[in-house]
Amino acid sequence: MMRAVGSSGLVYLAWIVGGLLSLFGAMTYAELGAMMPATGGEYVYLRGAYGDLPAFLYMWTWFSVAKPASIASVTTGLARVLAIFPALAWLDGIALHGRWELSWSQVFAIVATWVFTGLNYLGIQKAADFQLFFTWLKGALILVIAGFCFTASQGHLLNFQTFFPGAHGGVGGFMIALIAALWAYDGWNDLTMVAGEVRRPERSLPIALILGLFIVGALYMATNAAIQYILPASQIAASPRPAVTAMALVAGGWGAAFVSVAMAVSILVTLNGTIMSGARIPFAAARDKLFFKQMAHIHPRFQSPSTSLVVQGLLSTLLLLAVGRFQQLFELAIFAEWLFYMLTATTVFVYRRKLPDAVRPYRVWGYPVLPALFVGAAGILLFYSYAENLKNSLIGTGIILLGVPLFGVLRKGRKTL
Repeated sequence: MMRAVGSSGLVYLAWIVGGLLSLFGAMTYAELGAMMPATGGEYVYLRGAYGDLPAFLYMWTWFSVAKPASIASVTTGLARVLAIFPALAWLDGIALHGRWELSWSQVFAIVATWVFTGLNYLGIQKAADFQLFFTWLKGALILVIAGFCFTASQGHLLNFQTFFPGAHGGVGGFMIALIAALWAYDGWNDLTMVAGEVRRPERSLPIALILGLFIVGALYMATNAAIQYILPASQIAASPRPAVTAMALVAGGWGAAFVSVAMAVSILVTLNGTIMSGARIPFAAARDKLFFKQMAHIHPRFQSPSTSLVVQGLLSTLLLLAVGRFQQLFELAIFAEWLFYMLTATTVFVYRRKLPDAVRPYRVWGYPVLPALFVGAAGILLFYSYAENLKNSLIGTGIILLGVPLFGVLRKGRKTL
């Protein structure tokens, strides 16, 4: 983000704008989720508002691109963080030489994908227990890191006034920083995908979506402020891991190790939640007979969508073998996700018109302005994402459009599915 905009003020502006956009989206989703608390989230809202084809394309996009790319990028990021430790430096090495080169980080990412797929295979309760414990741990570690930095003698408020002269700059640079912030906030929508498995969803969903985003935003801002207090803008831009660099300066080698452990814990929580939510979407479509019936299989013992989880793991593995680079995986995921965030948010207008008397335990504040702002901002974000990452955006668009003939084939053969 610092390399994109060049100053702490613009970095924080990107965090604030990204947080507000995510909050507007979460408030919109809270109304939809409280009104229709069913497993599948966005798939359910799109199908009810626009019919089978848009819902199928959403499911197809999440199933084939967005979730596998998210899982692959998160596990690749985990390998990058762990490679900081001398004992795990081999993760930066090459496992297989030749025409089809394979790195140890790719191998590690594939193993991590299957470990957490297995955890979710054993049932949502085990996965949820893991998520709860490590989310609290992650929050505590972030506060400890921020506390160390803010109380360090090496810190100075003048660092907030420094600039990085080699920044991308302009509107394009700000959009790059904003996309990074939105990726960091991403995940607020995942709860709606497991709404059918949440106790008292009409009450729990709005609270978790909205309060959760406020907490996450506060933690992100605190972390960035702590790093900036220790490092000037140019040093932040030059460092591949600014938090590690800051803590190494404050507390030496053990400080760098501590923040690396905190980053790894954070990534593990993200990975678990992504795998947990992603498998519910093809499951919901198969249950509605819009996808292969095997995807709706529930494990008789563990009560998990076992087939969906396994296929999701296979697709993530294929992406890791085919791509492997974090930036490419990230760009592929962010384009696909925000296209359907935008489309899903428009359904709140459809339901207000079609079902004016429906029971709505929560109504989005500021309707219709805040949902409209979210939809408009998502459209602008997609335009810049397309312009800045044309190749990956075209690949994502092509995969999405492949869903149209697939939908036709499946609809014709529905009786045999």
